[in-house]
Amino acid sequence: MRLLLDANLSLRLATSLSAAGYDVVHVGDLDLLAAPDSVIFDRAVADGYVVVTADTDFSMLLALRRASAPSVILLRRVSELSPDEHGRLLVANLPAIVEDLGRGVVVSLSPTRLAIRRLPIGR
Repeated sequence: MRLLLDANLSLRLATSLSAAGYDVVHVGDLDLLAAPDSVIFDRAVADGYVVVTADTDFSMLLALRRASAPSVILLRRVSELSPDEHGRLLVANLPAIVEDLGRGVVVSLSPTRLAIRRLPIGR
């Protein structure tokens, strides 16, 4: 599983996920820091990334396109948490959702809730 961190998440998160053994890049590493979400979305599909974001726009793009990829992990209610806490939250939950992410899902993840929705949205 390859993770692509959106611009709204810290580079420090990439470091903590890499330390935990995950294959992760930040959009800044791909020169996509200022790119529109649609370009990031297309790159994720082309390169087989799971998008990790705190931005609901990716779920909207999935719905509008009726797409079954890329899988998206939407971090919810985490703005007050540090990048290290984001990392701990993801590392604690990724093993339980890795198979789902391979099938095409939107995962809504917060400190108190985990919800999984199969893609395409609206089917």
